[in-house]
Amino acid sequence: MGNFSTWISAMRLRTLPLSVSGIILASFLAKHDQVFNWGICIIAILTTLSLQILSNFANDYGDGIKGTDNDDRIGPQRAIQSGKITPKQLLNAIIITVIITLFLAILLIFVAFGSEYFVLSLTFLVLGIAAVVAAIRYTVGSSAFGYKGLGDVFVFIFFGLVSVIGCYVLYAKTVNFITVLPAITMGLLSTGVLNLNNMRDRISDEKSNKITLAVKLGAKNAKRYHYVLIISAIVLSFLFGVIYFDSLYNFIYLIAYIPLFIHLKTVHNNVELKLLDPELKKLALTTVLLALLMGIGQLL
Repeated sequence: MGNFSTWISAMRLRTLPLSVSGIILASFLAKHDQVFNWGICIIAILTTLSLQILSNFANDYGDGIKGTDNDDRIGPQRAIQSGKITPKQLLNAIIITVIITLFLAILLIFVAFGSEYFVLSLTFLVLGIAAVVAAIRYTVGSSAFGYKGLGDVFVFIFFGLVSVIGCYVLYAKTVNFITVLPAITMGLLSTGVLNLNNMRDRISDEKSNKITLAVKLGAKNAKRYHYVLIISAIVLSFLFGVIYFDSLYNFIYLIAYIPLFIHLKTVHNNVELKLLDPELKKLALTTVLLALLMGIGQLL
């Protein structure tokens, strides 16, 4: 069995802050609408973190056994690729993480809805199961959708729409249109992180027959697609501030636009794929910063 540090590395801790950005933003919006609950918040974060770790384990397993993680890959060396964790060990870890994730999801549903909201409880149970299945099927199996250019759709839906709108419903027991633009914004930026990852690995992925959207688009169009994702997120988040304007303090999140524009310039000027790797962390942390400041701005 791999040592503790190896398993921590396999969890990919740098991806975890991004995964909870939607939960953070939805929680601030719930606080603004006076429906916030600490119990729901904590369990929602734990559930999301568990789901992200499951996705990371499954991604490592799927890419590892298919040989996609190889010496041609630019990013950090993965667990199976390094030989420090065997496929069987990682598969066992995936099973354990699925159990933990489903337990947390069911606990979250119970704490949020109790026995009073049957339809909502059933809806979120289906969403929870769908999220678990999608996390695994991203790279695992012969029809893995991450190998067919559909990973962007998964990320946009679950890390944007479900994360923000769904989390708000956990608090308020109803949908509020105030969450729509923030949800799309978080979805676009999270998809941007995935696209950046896929641009970095485009050449090695194509050699391994992992047909991501970046592979389908090619180098130039993948960059253009990235510009669309980031600029659209900026425009829609600004529109959110205009529509729900209370005071100039609402626009404190404009600070986060600075690193986003710097990031766009870096991607535009990039000619060496390995130099995109540091941008992953920068874009992920900027997304978290934007989520925090958009939420805080609504409370000021």
